[in-house]
Amino acid sequence: MYQDVSDNSWDKENLTKINLDFTIESVLYIDMYTKRLMNTEFGNELLNKYFDILAIRIGAYIGEVIKKNIKQDFYWYELDSVHNYTPNFDEEDNNTKTQSVLYSKKREIVILPLNVVSQFLKGNSPYSNFLTYVEETIEHNS
Repeated sequence: MYQDVSDNSWDKENLTKINLDFTIESVLYIDMYTKRLMNTEFGNELLNKYFDILAIRIGAYIGEVIKKNIKQDFYWYELDSVHNYTPNFDEEDNNTKTQSVLYSKKREIVILPLNVVSQFLKGNSPYSNFLTYVEETIEHNS
């Protein structure tokens, strides 16, 4: 997230390696960033032009925060390979073309951060922000 920021001064000042340190609190910067993407003309232009890239980057960051804070056997897998391990995987959760998921083989649990981000950026999310999603997901899976 911090290696390829826009020329926007807010992005350069806030999307830094120091601020984006994979702590739960760092998700506040992601929330501020996505709010700006969704509520400014500049942000809407970026979203329209780079939706898939932004959804993947934001989702991957949020997924890493979740993974690091759950501290269990969650790893990134392609969705198709998860079907080989988990006959109980709910197909209803797969309503986006984003195909990478966090998966725990021991517990047969799938977490879909890229999907959640994609839905959020489309304005179709049960979460008011990503911090709530991250905290609830960590609590539920720890």
